Amino acid sequence: MNFSQISVTLRRIANPEITVHGHCDVPCGIYDPKDAQLAAETVEKMMTLMDGVEANSNATRNSFIRYVTAKETHAEKVKHEVRIIWGDYFKPEHLEKFPDLHAKVWQIMKTASACRQGANVADAANLRQQVDEFADMFWATKN
Repeated sequence: MNFSQISVTLRRIANPEITVHGHCDVPCGIYDPKDAQLAAETVEKMMTLMDGVEANSNATRNSFIRYVTAKETHAEKVKHEVRIIWGDYFKPEHLEKFPDLHAKVWQIMKTASACRQGANVADAANLRQQVDEFADMFWATKN
């Protein structure tokens, strides 16, 4: 192997082209809705900041774009984190305690999508409340 080949190989090891993310699929039992709650809080904060920025101003355009990007990323994170807990943690006995669990999760998905698509701070506040209710349901099953 020559120096050029070694250099390319080392770069591939140090900077892989594929990034893998995810919660483990082994039954580790480590679940916490806090990430979803923080993401929902971030969505609300970004929408509030967006409200105070003139999007067409050269001076504030970059900030506005960053707020939109963070809002959309975190709205999707809410959906991801809630789906993990809903699909991997909750069991039939939890549904007996919370028969509206599926409807609540569906509503979180819809509200998070509305937050990605729009900029209504009321939607973000609603998302935060829904995720907090979901977290309360989760913790009630842990006790």
